[in-house]
Amino acid sequence: MIEPELAFATLEDDMCCAEDYLKFCLQYVLTNNIEELKFFDQFIEKGLIERIQKVVDTPFKRVTYTEGVQILEEEIKQGKVKFENKLYWGVDLASEHERHLTEKVFNGPIILYNYPKDIKAFYMKLNDDGKTVQAMDILVPRIGEIIGGSAREENLEKLDQRITDCKLDKEAYWWYRQLREYGTVPHCGFGLGFERLVMMATGIENIRDVIPFPRAPGQADF
Repeated sequence: MIEPELAFATLEDDMCCAEDYLKFCLQYVLTNNIEELKFFDQFIEKGLIERIQKVVDTPFKRVTYTEGVQILEEEIKQGKVKFENKLYWGVDLASEHERHLTEKVFNGPIILYNYPKDIKAFYMKLNDDGKTVQAMDILVPRIGEIIGGSAREENLEKLDQRITDCKLDKEAYWWYRQLREYGTVPHCGFGLGFERLVMMATGIENIRDVIPFPRAPGQADF
C-alpha cells in the first residue's frame, strides 16, 4: 500500500489529493514507459494507452454512497443488470456493484463517498446525520476499488463512543487515543493498492500476475 496522511485536511482535500496522485502515476508511466505500454496495448489490452490517457484527462465523477445505491437499484428495476450479491442501503458494496458503476453507468473512474458508519472503521469522522462517515473510495473500470481513505475523527469523546459502538476494547487502543488526548489536528489519509495500480497501468486482469513478492501459505519467513 501507498499510504499518505494529510494534516489540516478535509475529506474534500483527501479526494483531490487521491485523484491527483493516481493521475500523476499514470501520467508518469505515459511519459516514461511508452514503449512498454505499446507492448501491453498490443498483447494484453487493446486500447490501453487511450484508456489511461482518458483517465488522466477526465475529472473523476463524485457520487455519494447513497446516490450510488439508488443508481444501482434503478438499474436493477429497469432490468439492465442482475447481481449475485444483494444490494441495499448499508451493504458493503461488492466488486460487481463497484464495477457496474464505473464500467456501465459512468464509463470511467468515480469517487464514492459518505459511507454508512456500520461498514467502516471506528476512526473515520462521523457526518452530522449520525448515519454516515466521511469515507471515500476511488473506483475504476476492470478493477473496482483502487484507493480507500477517510477523514479521521480527532474528537476524543466521539472517538471513544465509536470504539464502544463497535464493541472494541478501549484499552487496546490506548496508543491511538493518546494521539487525541494530548492534542491533534483535523487530518485525512488514504491507501492506494500498489498491485492494483500496476493492473490499471498494464491492463493485466489477474492481481496474482502483478504481485512483485508472491505470497503463499507457510512462506511468511519474517
